[in-house]
Amino acid sequence: MISKKRIRCFLWSLTLILGGLFGSGFWSKPAQAGVLADRVAAFPNWQTKPPTQAAQGDLVYPAWLEGTWHTTSTLVDLVAPLAPDLITPGFESNRNYLHQPIEFDVRFIKQPSPQRIATALKFLPINTNSARVVADRAFNGLNLARAYLGDRAVLSVKVDPDTPTRQITLLRDDRQLVSIVNARAIETSAPDRFITTEVFQQIFRGSSQPYLNQVETTTAYQRQKTAIVADQITAVYLSPQDPNYFKAGETPLALYRYQLELAPIDKQTVPSD
Repeated sequence: MISKKRIRCFLWSLTLILGGLFGSGFWSKPAQAGVLADRVAAFPNWQTKPPTQAAQGDLVYPAWLEGTWHTTSTLVDLVAPLAPDLITPGFESNRNYLHQPIEFDVRFIKQPSPQRIATALKFLPINTNSARVVADRAFNGLNLARAYLGDRAVLSVKVDPDTPTRQITLLRDDRQLVSIVNARAIETSAPDRFITTEVFQQIFRGSSQPYLNQVETTTAYQRQKTAIVADQITAVYLSPQDPNYFKAGETPLALYRYQLELAPIDKQTVPSD
């Protein structure tokens, strides 16, 4: 049986790669210039959620992310802005993960262009853009979940084929985590730098009372010569169903800051100028 402690940590960590890197085209519109960069720089002084738009379809990633990467994620800071009055389950136990690197593989793959999708479905707008790079969410989600919980604890990760913003992680003992991307925004300040934010609703089922929360993942990615590094912040908010929702407002209950490094597994994956 999966311990409650590990489940709680998993709830706050799962969005690490299941969230977005960069969206473009008709899937997402850029945020106002500098807003997301300023947000990252302002950590941990976050009082509101980021400006976003409703999420539609999957995120499109930079072409230089195509391939398979060995990822190292290290929790470098965690803050509870509303403590001791309000605090998320498992926050204190997550201190055990400070400066402890977690490693797993992620993959980004090409998706048929909108023009080819339009040909097949007959009703989507035709776009002559080339094939787009998207996250292999099932592959990435499974590897991330098993890195935190162990191979035996995680049965599978499924992505809704019609709605890539909806994902289900199936765990042992009839438990499951449903993640739904509700909103997102993107920002680019240089050719080798991309910032994105996504806001999720998470539903954990495995007890008589389902557990709900909202999670934001804001990530600033920097392409380097032989790898990609990122500064990633995960914020946990109360859901509107929580009795303390109005007390907390839009202030996050927990903030987690990670340092990421994505190293290419094969030569074809090495970033190029």
